[in-house]
This record gives sequence, structure tokens and C-alpha cells, in this order.
Amino acid sequence: MPPKQYENSPGLIIEATKRYHAIIKTDKGDMTVELLSEVAPLTVNNFVFLARDGFYENNQFHRVINGFMIQGGCPKGDGTGGPGYRFRDEAVTRPYVRGTLAMANSGPNTNGSQWFLVHGADAGLPPNYTIFGALTEGDDVLESLATSPVRNSRSGENSQPAERLAILNIEITETDLG
Repeated sequence: MPPKQYENSPGLIIEATKRYHAIIKTDKGDMTVELLSEVAPLTVNNFVFLARDGFYENNQFHRVINGFMIQGGCPKGDGTGGPGYRFRDEAVTRPYVRGTLAMANSGPNTNGSQWFLVHGADAGLPPNYTIFGALTEGDDVLESLATSPVRNSRSGENSQPAERLAILNIEITETDLG
């Protein structure tokens, strides 16, 4: 079955009176991320929509660079796919430190479904990738995934996992603020 595709980015489904978390369920364990809707509402809304619609089910981490990041969210599993639409960047106001959840993209305003979790202490990236979450639980899982064996990818980068690193599902939880 081909990956889900959408004609447009989703309308607003998150609420300003709620706090959102994502539980990224992998074959190595679970990671919980606090979603930062107050700094990146468009991006959090997109991620919540895709996760709740099952877009990330049976997905995988397709790019792993120890000391830098792990990347997932491509429906094709090779870094070339997306949801069928793109949306704009949001301002980056903090550094890319270990546990940062940010959008992967192919240039300005090309966000879709791919995202990455920073593994290194400081990724040293320019502020071109919208930050929309922070890891709160599962650092051991991040470590296990980021240190998995890799091989050369199609681009020649030594970042393709040697074995499938599965994203089983992403569960979204919400709680009232206050």
C-alpha cells in the first residue's frame, strides 16, 4: 500500500489551553517528547495531525549520525518522501542541544513530515530547522538508536542504519494547562 498523502497541510487541531507530548514508540523502547506549541504552533499542529492519523505507524529512522542526530518521518523510509504538502518555517529561538526535536527540510519553507532528534551535546546547526519539542524521557533509547551500526547511504554518507530501526507508532497525549 502506498504511503498516505494529503493535498494540504492540516487546519488547526491543537488547543492553546493544552500541553502536548509525543510518545515515540520504537523497537528499542519509548521516548517521550514535550511538544513546544507555544514556540512552534504550526509545526506541533502538523506533527500532532500526522501522528494521530497514523502517518508514522510502521515508519523507521532512515538516517543516523552518532553524536549528531537520528532522523525519521519519511513514509518511503529513505529520506525522499513526505506527506504531499509543505509548510513554512517558524522562528528558531534556542540551540539544537541533545534531545531537541526539530523538522528536517530541504531548504526554506519545505517542512513536511520528516523530523530529527539531536543526539550530540550541541549540533552546531544554523537556525534553519524549526525546533518543536524536547526529549523528557527515553534518553537511553535515543542513545541506543544513535549508536546503531550504519552503512553508506545512496548519497555516500555513512548514515543509513545497517538494520531497520522501527518507529512502531507515535502516540499523542494532551493535558490541560494550569
